[in-house]
Amino acid sequence: MPSHDLIPHPSSPQGPLRSISVDIRLIAPAALSIRYRVAGSLDGILVPPRETPARTDELWRHTCFEAFIGQKGSEAYVEFNFSPSTRWAAYRFTAYREGMSEAMECPAPAIAVARTASKLTLTSELDLGWMSDGSLDAPLRIALSAVIENNAGAKSYWALAHPSEKPDFHHPDSFVCNLKKASRT
Repeated sequence: MPSHDLIPHPSSPQGPLRSISVDIRLIAPAALSIRYRVAGSLDGILVPPRETPARTDELWRHTCFEAFIGQKGSEAYVEFNFSPSTRWAAYRFTAYREGMSEAMECPAPAIAVARTASKLTLTSELDLGWMSDGSLDAPLRIALSAVIENNAGAKSYWALAHPSEKPDFHHPDSFVCNLKKASRT
């Protein structure tokens, strides 16, 4: 299972966290499992309490995890937001920050959350068959990120790459994770 380390944007403090890593793997012909692992002093961050799972907008205003997934050779992508509350969202884009629409055809992901004093793990299982021909045969380009809110309400922005002066998880150069069929076994 490929593991990726997120790094804080240079303009945002790392705060009480030591690290955020993300594991991503194929779990079915058209489904992915994405596991975010946060390590550090969790008493210093705000973690939304568990709620009934539901599609919810503006999750990025508080601690949440994000995945941006598109197919190689296309500018289109889908943004997924996963909250520790188990709330979620999915949005389609036709190109970089263009043509945004709610991805209503996206089935609800299965979200599991575990927390200790020094570790927060969020695992989301996504059915992506609605995005493709049902098999995910085309290589995927992926951007992984997190917004972490501290107890004072300040946010830090974590991603695989930060190609802009300001945090911008949508930036085309943020899509640095590529999954090909051979790497999905």
